[in-house]
Amino acid sequence: MTTITEPTFDALLPPAMAAKAEQVGVNKAGLEIVNTFMLAVLAGAFIALGAVFATTVTAGATGVLTYGVTRLLGGLVFCLGLILVVVAGAELFTGNNLIVMAWASGKVTTAQLLRNWVIVYVGNFVGSIATALLIFLSGQYAFGSGAMGLNILNIANAKASLGFVQAIVLGILCNALVCLAVWLTYSARTTTDKILAIIFPISAFVAAGFEHSVANMYFIPIGLFVKGGAPADFWTQIGKTAAEYGNLTWQAFLINNLIPVTIGNIIGGTVLVGIIYWRIYLPRRQDASKNPQTQPSLSRS
Repeated sequence: MTTITEPTFDALLPPAMAAKAEQVGVNKAGLEIVNTFMLAVLAGAFIALGAVFATTVTAGATGVLTYGVTRLLGGLVFCLGLILVVVAGAELFTGNNLIVMAWASGKVTTAQLLRNWVIVYVGNFVGSIATALLIFLSGQYAFGSGAMGLNILNIANAKASLGFVQAIVLGILCNALVCLAVWLTYSARTTTDKILAIIFPISAFVAAGFEHSVANMYFIPIGLFVKGGAPADFWTQIGKTAAEYGNLTWQAFLINNLIPVTIGNIIGGTVLVGIIYWRIYLPRRQDASKNPQTQPSLSRS
């Protein structure tokens, strides 16, 4: 039996990815508070920009494009958000659910884990809301003879109308895919690798209609801003009234969407991805470090 050593330029294999995820978690948990918050604000803005791109591309869709194709196009361009987060560098709450791998190994305390999540979540909210406000003040919702604003309203209203349990489940499914995208980037050697790793999982969750808490910090507030602040001629242009969007309220945003989707995102990211991969790879690596004779080989036979 001949042992072939993996070339160093090749993508990392899952055991090495797990070790990298653990170290990334330690680094994130140890970030200084102000820097963590600033990077979180950036991530909220980055995800919001992906949402702006997706809303723009799917605005005014007609029967020429089927529902599925329209969703696919929206998902592909939404990838901009996570690409910016991963390549430019930012702190995203949903991706940071993978810090649970370092926590499970005892390298990050519960206090450090929760501190990161709280700071990043608040920073993401600030960045997303600020971007939504800028987009509203820009008047972009009136583009395309109001098609952009109509799409904004319809997306926000649908998200604010979800049932509590449904929102949790959609959140679970979403962040399983988001954290799998982040997990795949840990195998990457180049920027191109990272971008390609992100595209399909993120496109899948958007196309399937799953719910992302940070994206919804943009999608629903921009709808609320349009509903509450658009001039009368906009409503005439789209042939709608604000009263037709009765489910779109700040209370519905928080109760029907943000809270349950956040709960679902945590379950999907920590349990379905982080803890499972931790259980498969990291306990074995830690045991092997104590007994080198039991250390699993990363080479192929």
